[in-house]
Amino acid sequence: MTSPYEVRVADDPADREACFAVRKEVFVVEQGVPQDIEYDEYDAVAVHVLAVREDGVPLGTGRLLYGAEAAEKTGGDPALGSLGRLAVTGDARGLGVGAALVRAIEDAARARGLTAVDLHAQSHALGFYERLGYTAYGPEFPDAGIPHRAMRRAL
Repeated sequence: MTSPYEVRVADDPADREACFAVRKEVFVVEQGVPQDIEYDEYDAVAVHVLAVREDGVPLGTGRLLYGAEAAEKTGGDPALGSLGRLAVTGDARGLGVGAALVRAIEDAARARGLTAVDLHAQSHALGFYERLGYTAYGPEFPDAGIPHRAMRRAL
């Protein structure tokens, strides 16, 4: 059986807009993250991934930062990527979309020669990332008013 959705790198402008629309739905509308901090200068240089249904409806997104941009978030190690802005629409949760997005981001990191991926997980999502092989480290901290923990997975 084939998957009812596709995950791809969002290279074209329409795919990028779909990524931003999913983030707005999940982070800005659902979670109350201020729009002016949801979108940042990293969006222009990140690798964005997009999950879409067979009919083209966007289901989820995430992004990978690498190089100098990731080093700012990962403590300066150029071998680490930074996974962020992972969002899955409410009607797509529980379908494996989030895990597929994480694996696509890890594949993009491997393709760029990175050895591990860091992320800042909302604390309620720790179990999701742990099931995908990530390990939490450091204390809990607020980001956009939401409790988070740093996590890492070697590739």
